[in-house]
Amino acid sequence: MAPSSQDEAIARLTTMLRRMGAASALHSQAVAKRVGLSSVDLECLDMILLAGPVTAGQIMEHTKLTSGAVTGLIDRLARKGYVERAADPHDRRKVIVRIVPAAIRPLQQQFAPMAERSAALMRQYSPEELELIAGFVEKGTALALERASELEGG
Repeated sequence: MAPSSQDEAIARLTTMLRRMGAASALHSQAVAKRVGLSSVDLECLDMILLAGPVTAGQIMEHTKLTSGAVTGLIDRLARKGYVERAADPHDRRKVIVRIVPAAIRPLQQQFAPMAERSAALMRQYSPEELELIAGFVEKGTALALERASELEGG
């Protein structure tokens, strides 16, 4: 039985998503190398940037790193000046980790060419098409995070 056009489209999209994921990882790795960070540290820094100020516990929850690994991560990022620790105004036992905006700007400039090229690509699509794509990516991201949690035993 020949595959349906939907099966063929799914196979093509699956291949393209895998290639995109690998290309994104390679781009991120190249930026990390250029700024003297490990890929993991850069990804964790991005998570902090996206999430806003976070506690060490929230970093552990998002990354599945151990307490000691998170402390090391925060120490490395703080030494480079990308983040700072601050007392949690609601619970003095907790420490908030937040981005240092001035320090992060040069790092963001490393991503600017890719962001500009991506924006140019996205401008080729209608707002309705972009909403469809965004919805797909959002749902796909949720699936990936769910599966990662399953693999971690959660």
